[in-house]
Amino acid sequence: MIRWMFAILVLAALAAGTAFGQAKQHAGHDASPPREEQKAGDLEELKGLNMQSIQKEGKVQEITPGTVQISPERQQLIGVRFGTVERRTLQKVTRTAGRIDYDEKRIGTVAPKISGWIEDLYVDFTGQFVRQGEPLLTIYSPELVSTQEEYLLALKARLDWSKSPFAEVSESGKLLAESARRRLKFWDISDAQIETLEKTREPMNTLTLYSPFTGYVLKKMITRGQFVEAGMALYTIADLSVVWLIADIYEYELPSIRLGQKAAIEMAIYPGEKFTGKLIYIYPYLDPQTRTAKVRFELANPHDKLKPEMFANVEISVLLGDRLAIPEGAVIDTGVRKVVIVDRGSGYFEPREVKQGAKAGEVFEVIDGLKAGERVVTSANFLIDSESKLKEAVGGVGHQH
Repeated sequence: MIRWMFAILVLAALAAGTAFGQAKQHAGHDASPPREEQKAGDLEELKGLNMQSIQKEGKVQEITPGTVQISPERQQLIGVRFGTVERRTLQKVTRTAGRIDYDEKRIGTVAPKISGWIEDLYVDFTGQFVRQGEPLLTIYSPELVSTQEEYLLALKARLDWSKSPFAEVSESGKLLAESARRRLKFWDISDAQIETLEKTREPMNTLTLYSPFTGYVLKKMITRGQFVEAGMALYTIADLSVVWLIADIYEYELPSIRLGQKAAIEMAIYPGEKFTGKLIYIYPYLDPQTRTAKVRFELANPHDKLKPEMFANVEISVLLGDRLAIPEGAVIDTGVRKVVIVDRGSGYFEPREVKQGAKAGEVFEVIDGLKAGERVVTSANFLIDSESKLKEAVGGVGHQH
């Protein structure tokens, strides 16, 4: 009996020990380490992290004032499009309209230096083409006849006085003949005509006027039989081998205009054909109504295709060099400043003020505010949620994290 009771007590003791060990083991699994050990573990974990790695893991998002976040679905719905800030060779193109005009340096007036009556009129209508040296008209002048007779007498006196034994007499004959010859030259009588007069010894009744250069008759102010005074304008002749083109340039485009620049010129009457002009003058004043300045181009016109008063389209290209640029649609002009929306990634969009330079085609030069490689919103629909939210994004207050 006593033996059985001892065996029961041993078994009970063993069971109690097993239960106590299991409870202790479970308690060991659920217990937390001391606070000091937890802090040390956290510090070890943070040692390998900096702000850049935290941002990459998405644990911290740096947000500047006015930044908004839009989901990809919402971006697709409102049609957000992007462009890239990049360096490129910019070429600014200025387009305007112009009008063909006469080259004022190539317009001349024909006027006689003696008085008389028009006898023969070889060029007798406006617009007639004449070449340099061609006869225009003849003038009968009694004064011309008497001067020729004086010259013939001077020639005879020079010949007679040359036989005199006195040197002064011989020299006087020469001076008299030279004086009469100069008088004929002053009246535009050519050397050939004077030589003919010396050979024939017969005065010419009329004086022939010749065209001083090649061109078209713009004005004819005489008729056959008319009496003309010395210095009276008889013809106006224009040489059209070179013409001018007068164009208007807006005030804000003048800084990029320089003398010597080339322009491509097109005429509606000659489709597909281009002419080249050279900028030779910028007028020193502006039109107060249109706020434009006139500029003058010089064009070669060897085949007389370009006629005064024709209208033309002018294109002036200016190479600006290597510049930082963004698409034209990326710029919001508030009237006070220029703003672009920069893609910060993860759906965040930041409004940023920029300093804009020249416009070159469909891009703008960026002087300050952006870096190469950044993405900007170019779609007209980047007004994200509403007008009020855009205003908050452009002029928001505060700094969010």
